[in-house]
Amino acid sequence: MSEADAIMRDAGESLRHGSKSFNAAAMLLDPESRDSARLLYAWCRHLDDVVDGQSLGHGRVAMRETPKARLDALRAATIAAHRGEAQDDPVFEAFRRVSERHAIPLAEALALVDGFAMDVAGRQYRTIEDTLDYCYHVAGVVGLMMGRVLGVTDERILDRACDLGLAFQLTNIARDIVEDWRMGRIYVPATWLDEAGLDPARLGRPENREALSRVAIRLLDAAEPYYASAEIGVAALPTRSAWAIGTARGVYRAIGRRIRQAGARAWDERAVVPGRAKARLALAAGVTSLTGAFRRPQQAVRSDELWSRPC
Repeated sequence: MSEADAIMRDAGESLRHGSKSFNAAAMLLDPESRDSARLLYAWCRHLDDVVDGQSLGHGRVAMRETPKARLDALRAATIAAHRGEAQDDPVFEAFRRVSERHAIPLAEALALVDGFAMDVAGRQYRTIEDTLDYCYHVAGVVGLMMGRVLGVTDERILDRACDLGLAFQLTNIARDIVEDWRMGRIYVPATWLDEAGLDPARLGRPENREALSRVAIRLLDAAEPYYASAEIGVAALPTRSAWAIGTARGVYRAIGRRIRQAGARAWDERAVVPGRAKARLALAAGVTSLTGAFRRPQQAVRSDELWSRPC
């Protein structure tokens, strides 16, 4: 097996095991875009895992270096790979190839590293704007980079790609409130917790689940304008890309619906979308992309009320 084949195999395994939802959507892309999406995901997943001391987002892996030292090493390797320096680590070689192939700006790549630095620093999130800033750094910029992988150059459409990342991350935060709290992390705005009468120190306790459900629904409500904005951007994509991204959008919104429906039991088990439901969502997105039913960009101007990316 050639080095290129081995790197692509490892990237594919990372996506298959790291995110079933995104893997299902990626399978709908054309082969070249799918390969690039896998390379990008492998790098993103690796950064997240190294900072958190996990493997594919799960468990705990023994790490000798401090979180800050690990973060500094990741930043340095990302910069070197972006400069075009060949990398011994397959993950950073994957990033070198995808960033070179699609002209991914270094600022966007480093913004993702900065997002993980917020976790290392234990940043506090007081307002929804603070939370959205975090969402931008760990997911919005991934939307931007994925947009470039799919050939998007129009900044207005990239804004919509960023919006989809924001919506995904707000949904993730709602789904993982209790798990994150157990790790000592709270991404819900402190002002919202105050209004709900929730003590951050006891946030995930069973007796607080009813109030926590209302906060989670508030996060999901906050995500909806960004999902709507992203739908408009999907129309600018080629048919297969629109199919894939439309499917991912549908699956994540479905996760949000399951959280809403579960209420106080939303954290008894991880909210997921079963395979058959994913297939139905993929079929619906396919029909929509083929018929051009996604709303066209010229039909709506992005609302000034939406949070705007810094770069």
